[in-house]
Amino acid sequence: MTLDWIGSADRVRQLPPYVFARLDELKVRAQEQGLDLIDLGMGNPGGPTPQPVVEAATLAMQNPEHHGYPPFEGTASFRRAITDWYRRRYGVELDPNGEALPLLGSKEGLTHLALAYINPGDLVLAPNPAYPAHFRGPLIAGGKVHSILLKPENNWVIDLGDIPDAVAEQAKILFFNYPSNPTGATAPREFFEDVVKFAHKYQILLVHDLCYAELAFDGYQPTSLLEIPGGKDIGVEFHTMSKTYNMAGWRVGFVVGNSQVIQGLRTLKTNLDYGLFGALQTAAETALNLPDSYLTEVQNRYRTRRDFLVQGLAELGWSIPKPLATMYLWIPCPPEIGSTDFALSVLQQTGVVLTPGNAFGSGGEGYVRISLIADCDRLGEALNRLKAAHIRYQSEPVMV
Repeated sequence: MTLDWIGSADRVRQLPPYVFARLDELKVRAQEQGLDLIDLGMGNPGGPTPQPVVEAATLAMQNPEHHGYPPFEGTASFRRAITDWYRRRYGVELDPNGEALPLLGSKEGLTHLALAYINPGDLVLAPNPAYPAHFRGPLIAGGKVHSILLKPENNWVIDLGDIPDAVAEQAKILFFNYPSNPTGATAPREFFEDVVKFAHKYQILLVHDLCYAELAFDGYQPTSLLEIPGGKDIGVEFHTMSKTYNMAGWRVGFVVGNSQVIQGLRTLKTNLDYGLFGALQTAAETALNLPDSYLTEVQNRYRTRRDFLVQGLAELGWSIPKPLATMYLWIPCPPEIGSTDFALSVLQQTGVVLTPGNAFGSGGEGYVRISLIADCDRLGEALNRLKAAHIRYQSEPVMV
């Protein structure tokens, strides 16, 4: 018996298929055809979670205190670890009792924040291209999204001057993300100062995604919105344990910043979930307290992969500037082929999985994102496959 008569809600029907779910379908099909896939599509870090984190979780799971419902606002020790981390990294003082909230991953928090603060018809500002949760969350909430088209000539940094005054006056929230997924762009401190002034002028809530804070190279130190004077007054910042600490499957994140905004998100979440398993919070607390030598090791790993792949792509005709942060390369497609067609062609010819740029919005058309999640041996194999298939970046594509 089918249930066609029931129909999904409009908020679901208006959503296009999630690109990574579609990629999973294509990967399964390719594997069924016998292809040895090199998956550089998702931002899913390779390798195990650090052993001290695993051991802390194992021990915590044996503690009966964690076997019941956790506190809605998270454990006091994890919230303190979050605020201590901010003090060490950015010199930002936060109150663990009201300005920090654990999440079931940052994607969950970003989407639920949209539900907590966006009414149907509210206008939301989001860059294009962007991490899908930054514009899909508002769409699920019934909001209207004004896309801020990012430009390569502006190094993929938002130009606030591109936002008309009439739009800014109506806008309720601005989502943004530096260091950026998918472009790998970084924004100077001056941009953060400008965006805080912009938000105060137009009374816009700032929602900053700082999920790649530790994946920075060559002496670059990312900026926290909260270290900018006035930033905490008008904004919140999201972070995840997924990338730096190889905890993507553990689903642990947190939000910090304005206590009023965080309280609104907490109120919504008390009606949707019972919080994060206490043992996972203990594990995340352990991760945040790992020595700086661990972060240096992670940074060196991704910088080595970045340099290796940038050099290898240069031999195939691509001139790619080295990003100062994140775990991604953002590369243009060969002329006269679109993002989806290029990614599908590469997958079918080589078994190498890339993410089409248009998955991150129309502004990503003409690009693909490569995740630096494989070691250099595997990246070298991917480059060899591209070379063997005559896939290059040049004025006259030679792909068949």
